Amino acid sequence: MEEKYLDLVMVPLGLLLQVIYNLWLLTTIIRDPKRTVIGLNAQVHERWVKTMMADSMQNAVLAVQTVRNNIMAATVLGTTSITLVSLINVFVNATSPSSNASGIVYGNKSATANSIKFFSVSLCFTLAFLCNIQCIRYYTHVSFLITQPAMGGGSAISPDYVTRSLNRGSYFWSLGLRAFYVSFTLFLWIFGPIPMLVSSVVMCCLLFFLDTTTEFTRGFHLVYAVEEDVEQEV
Repeated sequence: MEEKYLDLVMVPLGLLLQVIYNLWLLTTIIRDPKRTVIGLNAQVHERWVKTMMADSMQNAVLAVQTVRNNIMAATVLGTTSITLVSLINVFVNATSPSSNASGIVYGNKSATANSIKFFSVSLCFTLAFLCNIQCIRYYTHVSFLITQPAMGGGSAISPDYVTRSLNRGSYFWSLGLRAFYVSFTLFLWIFGPIPMLVSSVVMCCLLFFLDTTTEFTRGFHLVYAVEEDVEQEV
């Protein structure tokens, strides 16, 4: 196979591998959320919101500080992503087409291919920025709601509504991180399709380890939930 055609095979294969993995993760979150860290965290968020709103006067400062820490983390990632987009644009505009081709790149070295590579990385960082903006939006909304007493204490705010807003912010945070992960593999595409494909395989293996839970983790959360329910009944 000619060198310039490697990109047409390996790059779509690497992207397809990442798409298949993320579709599997989404299906698992919907059907069996306890098998995934995202699904398990959503259940933990529900218990945390109910605990904070059970005594909003005493837990208000702790709840707001916790949400604020998440807002700061999303702000850092959002700022980083949009800064990287700006740097990439400056680099592309300052680099001459003749200097784009490099001897260390094994693959398509045309100016069009290089433009597509940089555009793909910039697109991922832009998507990460937008996801983090939505994450900040939901977390800011939660910071106002979490200090209200739960329904039944003279307030019309349900803990389930606050939990949905908190989980939506968490989901956008996860999507922003996924965009960062994909941008890493696309960045390696600049050095050729082979590093991109290898990094996609390694990335999926690492994400499987980070996204799934073990029986010990699921059992620990189950025991904690039972103990918490007993304490609330007492």
